[in-house]
Amino acid sequence: MVISAELLRCDDLTLAFGTKVVQANLSFSVRRGSIFAVMGGSGCGKSTVLRAMIGLLPPASGSVFVDGEDLWAASADRRIAIERRFGVLFQSGALWSSLTVGENVALPLQMLTRLDASAIAELVRLKLALVGMAAAERKLPSALSGGMRKRAGLARALALDPDILFFDEPSAGLDPIMSERLDELIVELRDGLGATIVMVSHELPSLLGICDDGVFLDADAKTAIGHGAPRALLETSTNPTIQAFMRRMTPATTAVRENAIAGR
Repeated sequence: MVISAELLRCDDLTLAFGTKVVQANLSFSVRRGSIFAVMGGSGCGKSTVLRAMIGLLPPASGSVFVDGEDLWAASADRRIAIERRFGVLFQSGALWSSLTVGENVALPLQMLTRLDASAIAELVRLKLALVGMAAAERKLPSALSGGMRKRAGLARALALDPDILFFDEPSAGLDPIMSERLDELIVELRDGLGATIVMVSHELPSLLGICDDGVFLDADAKTAIGHGAPRALLETSTNPTIQAFMRRMTPATTAVRENAIAGR
């Protein structure tokens, strides 16, 4: 069987709330093993596009394909099966405040698998160790820093061994050091687990440092005005909106982040 290099595709996607169109006629594809950026300024609809891709917001028109299967045309049962291939880290971490970190990570395993308690406990420890949070298993989210809550949310997103990891503004609220550490972890997950990453962000250090493909959304045009790696858009795009967005940080400054992530 030939496995396509394309894992996810949005085809002529239009998203709207009532008569208010957020983004229209979006078409782009995500390669297996890539770190794909959905980028653009605040208010352009990045998170709305993410919600359509993960099955939370039905499009006004168009399709989202996962391995060639139309997510929104599938039956309810089939859609659930497709969505089990997703892991999602929301901007806030979205942890249940009344549950410990370990209980948060265990929740999808309890709800969506038939594993017994001992197997779930072992997997919880494994996922927390993977993101450097083994010592926090019995802590409540309120006892964690912002960066630790993001890592705990990531451990939960990894619980079901997803093929695609979605990140909604992963660096939001983090200081530069924690943001860099999270970027390093995202690259490790891509390289170590073979996961495909889709990342919504407007943070230039992350976009230019770790993303190898992407789509640029514009609030005024209400569609994509650029496709390609953030670095390529910075260097070659002649669109003034893209250049204004990308030139907030110089290439020389970005090289510091890239070198740190590469371990040099």
